[in-house]
Amino acid sequence: MKWLTRIKTLLRTVYLFGLSDLLVGHIRQDWLRGLIRKLPQSAEYAHEPLPVRLRLALESLGPIFIKFGQVLSTRPDLIPHDYAAELAKLQDKVPPFDAQFSRSQIERSLGRAIDELYAEFQTEPVASASIAQVHKARLHSGEQVAVKVLRPNLIPVIEQDLALMRFGAAWVERLFADGKRLKPREVVAEFDTYLHDELDLMREAANASQLYRNFQNSDMLVVPKVFYDYCSRDVLTIEWMEGTPVSDIAALKAAGIDLRKLADYGVEIFFTQVFRDGFFHADMHPGNILVAPDNRYIALDFGIVGTLTDYDKRYLAINFLAFFNRDYHRVATAHIESGWVPADTRAEELEAAVRSVCEPIFNKPISQISFGLVLMRLFEVSRRFHVEIQPQLVLLQKTLLNIEGLGRQLDPDLDLWATAKPFLTKWMNEQIGPKALFNNLKNEAPDWANILPGLPRKLNALVDENRQQEMRDAYVHLVKVQQRQSLWLAVIAVTLLLILLFK
Repeated sequence: MKWLTRIKTLLRTVYLFGLSDLLVGHIRQDWLRGLIRKLPQSAEYAHEPLPVRLRLALESLGPIFIKFGQVLSTRPDLIPHDYAAELAKLQDKVPPFDAQFSRSQIERSLGRAIDELYAEFQTEPVASASIAQVHKARLHSGEQVAVKVLRPNLIPVIEQDLALMRFGAAWVERLFADGKRLKPREVVAEFDTYLHDELDLMREAANASQLYRNFQNSDMLVVPKVFYDYCSRDVLTIEWMEGTPVSDIAALKAAGIDLRKLADYGVEIFFTQVFRDGFFHADMHPGNILVAPDNRYIALDFGIVGTLTDYDKRYLAINFLAFFNRDYHRVATAHIESGWVPADTRAEELEAAVRSVCEPIFNKPISQISFGLVLMRLFEVSRRFHVEIQPQLVLLQKTLLNIEGLGRQLDPDLDLWATAKPFLTKWMNEQIGPKALFNNLKNEAPDWANILPGLPRKLNALVDENRQQEMRDAYVHLVKVQQRQSLWLAVIAVTLLLILLFK
């Protein structure tokens, strides 16, 4: 019954926001397009562009659909740029739930009474979102902490909405002209995984700990400490951080914060996470960033992180350096070498496509060129050559756009390339040449310590095995020769016998 009620809500939303216009442009069957055109729709939002109507519709459907829209906004390889830009405006803010549930959830999850866990616990939440809300508290040891608690009865709501999304995705794949390219069922499955990951606050705790270690004693970034004795799948307790919201420029200026240095720090932090650590905070919007009085960033909310392999990092560095040197042939060959385009792709064709998309960007001063836009353009080229963009790089592109927007809000004259190029050049130099060889040997030393002592024995065994194999091969060969000789002898004997009999 609830399922039918939710379907009625979806149909009413399509009617109210005129989303049938969105469907008409993509349906492949002529008869179905004609039928959809005849469907009634409200005139209330008819004056709004389709991307705006889609955003408003998702907001009306509630938190899970809002989150789905936010995920779609990070997929410019799947949806047009104007839709991605509009869906990025979705706000994940909902009214707080009853604080009494927070208390009972914490007590049930951690197995102790609130008074035993915390010396003070503020009933009124300081923040509320679709998945959880946050309370301020103080431990008996004196530390001020933030306590994040999952919302009640989330699983049934999530499963119901995910079931509807899977149902819709299956029909999109059947009916839309580009349904197979969009891979809607895979997108929903990816969202399913992402959503259930967010429901495990121990995962977020581990992400925070990793970033804390990576930037311990940093003069650019502060990461709150995790108190694992007060954490579970449903509850997260981390160090309380005091700071000014990074979006409050007036307050930052009043506090004497050096905005230009802060903007440079943002770029350097991003590239440090990506190229040094291969582990980056992937939800760096202004709501998750504070600024400490000592001019350092404070990172919050670690539910979404991205990871990159050495191969990913090398690919990115090569592409960025080649792009800003206008070496489009190197961009093309990097794509082919990575295996992201079919092996039979002609480098010259891909080079021409990259040039046609990226060259207009250089009409702007280099200080105004967007790294995020560069990645987006490369993704667009890749899509034309039937390439499936890796999820971790889409996350990175979204994060880079956030960092750029934030940096230029702090310092309109920020030149990302001037800040990033020395970092990328140094990193690439460390990946090749004698220094890289020495570092690789040093990193592999423990393995070599295990391998080298047994190497002579293994080589000897290999030689013996090769000799035995050679002997087996020689014996088989000899048997085959003897068999052939015996066959010929038999043929000759039979022939002689026949000659004698009929002579």
